[in-house]
Amino acid sequence: MSKYDYLVVGAGLFGAVFSHEAALRGKRVKVIEKRDHIAGNIYTKEIDGIQVHQYGAHIFHTSDKQIWNYVNQFAEFNRYTNSPVANYHGHMYNLPFNMNTFSELWGVRTPDEAKAKIQEQKEAAQLSGEPKNLEEQAISLIGTDIYHKLIKGYTEKQWGQKATDLPAFIIRRLPVRYTYDNNYFNDTYQGIPIGGYTQIVEKMLAHPEIDVETGVDFFAHKDEYLKEYPKIIFTGMIDQYFNYQLGELEYRSLRFESEERDVDNYQGNAVINYTDAETPYTRVIEHKHFEFGKGDKNKTIITKEYPADWKRGDEPYYPVNNARNNALYKQYAQLANNEGNVIFGGRLGQYRYYDMHQVIHAALVTCKQELKSK
Repeated sequence: MSKYDYLVVGAGLFGAVFSHEAALRGKRVKVIEKRDHIAGNIYTKEIDGIQVHQYGAHIFHTSDKQIWNYVNQFAEFNRYTNSPVANYHGHMYNLPFNMNTFSELWGVRTPDEAKAKIQEQKEAAQLSGEPKNLEEQAISLIGTDIYHKLIKGYTEKQWGQKATDLPAFIIRRLPVRYTYDNNYFNDTYQGIPIGGYTQIVEKMLAHPEIDVETGVDFFAHKDEYLKEYPKIIFTGMIDQYFNYQLGELEYRSLRFESEERDVDNYQGNAVINYTDAETPYTRVIEHKHFEFGKGDKNKTIITKEYPADWKRGDEPYYPVNNARNNALYKQYAQLANNEGNVIFGGRLGQYRYYDMHQVIHAALVTCKQELKSK
């Protein structure tokens, strides 16, 4: 018999929250992680006194006070507000789309002038009926100028598909504001943990009841794990778990190129999106701006983020939640329901484009269901 109550596969947020909550209830937990570090995609590493987001920009935001209080147990958060900027062929525009954007584009000064301009472009596009794809949905929301300059190229790079082939729902909640407000999120709470994200997972896993081992591939010993452990929390790809027997789900991958620059301030903002089709990367991140310039003087770290097609063996960063994949996932979820001692969680295990606060919420729901009588 195993000396552990649970095997948790993956030391990202979902696995860490579950492990932490189980340990608080006196359960013994073994955590295995295939990478050589914990914290999954929110892993941060200090370089030149700067907390570098190794797998892309992560800004914590939520309107759920319970989730905000929960994560603040493990780190103090600063007051960072996400205000990305778009670079289209050297012209800079504020995101999300707001009066600063409209003023830069068209020289308008009032909300009524901006609305009139967008309405004029929507009418000129002569769209009829329900939007059939992302392009039609975007134009119906914000007109043709913004679509062609700030949405089309970026989105097609991000998803690796033409906008006319992408479903409308991807952009249905596109933020459009008729105020001079550059705050990207509408959430009540927002910030970056002072000292980086890695500490959050470190503290979650800092229990004598939890043992963590990195550099371990679950699939190298899957059968042995299934026999040995009474219960498994699996946060990897659900289709891989079932050996792709129903077919492959689609994922998008990413590639990051980081550079140290001998300047104090390279681009003046934490995140600048490159929205033209010609630039191969989608954004450039300058990490020191997440903590208001903290770090070594005359040193900065920038990261270019390149979207990439996913194939087996690549790192999957997010699911492609179109109709075909969602239907296939439902079939895998039915198989998962029959795996009596395995619980599937996280972005890959539940095949959902979760933000960090949503991962924590989903993990706590699983904890409540699994640990309520234990």
